[in-house]
Amino acid sequence: MHIPENYLSPATCAVMAAAAVPAIAVSAKKVKENISKDKMPLLGVFAAFSFVAMMFNIPLPGGTTGHAVGGTLIAILLGPEAACLSVAVTLTIQALLFGDGGILSLGANIFNIAFILPYVGYAVYSLIKNHSKSKAGEYIGAAVGSYIGINAAALMTAIEFGVQPYLFKDAAGQALYCPYGLNVSIPAMMAGHLTLFGLAEVVFTVAVLAFVKSTSPELVNNQPQTKKGKTLIGILLAVFVALTPIGLLATGTAWGEWGVEDMVSIAGFTPAGMENGILSDFSALCPDYAIGSLPEWIGYILSAVIGIAIAVILFKLISSFMRNKVNYAK
Repeated sequence: MHIPENYLSPATCAVMAAAAVPAIAVSAKKVKENISKDKMPLLGVFAAFSFVAMMFNIPLPGGTTGHAVGGTLIAILLGPEAACLSVAVTLTIQALLFGDGGILSLGANIFNIAFILPYVGYAVYSLIKNHSKSKAGEYIGAAVGSYIGINAAALMTAIEFGVQPYLFKDAAGQALYCPYGLNVSIPAMMAGHLTLFGLAEVVFTVAVLAFVKSTSPELVNNQPQTKKGKTLIGILLAVFVALTPIGLLATGTAWGEWGVEDMVSIAGFTPAGMENGILSDFSALCPDYAIGSLPEWIGYILSAVIGIAIAVILFKLISSFMRNKVNYAK
């Protein structure tokens, strides 16, 4: 679901960035008002969970892959505003350091994955939970909310891809950017997300939510987290990191995330805007989560550790500048 560089026109990227900025600004304002100093580092911890979740690629027949995100999970535990900021930080780290998603398209990726996904997912979760009379209502809400949330984000991404060939063409009438129209982009994106990728989001959300509720109930009850709770959540995160090389077993590339060099074999031509676009020569520090000449699986684990460390340290630094609050609010 990460839109790469030059798949969207600069004009589209500008529009999506303009849409993402107020979403981030409002979320940041709400987080400042409602998240306590002690709770702020948790945004980094769960940004780390999202980072790792996106490294577990799941294959589909035909060579495409996808992954869970965890945005609705963070929204349930910390609120949709906190989820928006956490996932936005994750996406920024992925784009700048690992080349996962474009720099120019970062605004679009943030709007789709960090804004649409958690806000829609949380709205559905709240609706089901608040109208359910059973204890299972929370988990049903989490399952349905996470499923609808990730599919809403996928649909938005598909639309952004799909409008490109209608709006931006060269003199010969060929697409300058993403060459596939809505009739291709929507079915292609939604096929995976309505099936395996959506299911992965449900399993990840419900499983981690159940773990947190059983090992760190004070977190869901808006109380200061205990040392035991922090330790157990840290252990779970470490287990996920150790298992990330499983994501390397999935061959192929997510739909719409091909390299420019692959476009001739995929689309029959290389769109000029993709080949000669802005930042087309940008090279991430650790492209595709590889680190130098290290074995691929070791690079994958170290990339996870680096991404997690940056997210956790960033929110820890933010908390150090905050004032203490009397109440713990969500």
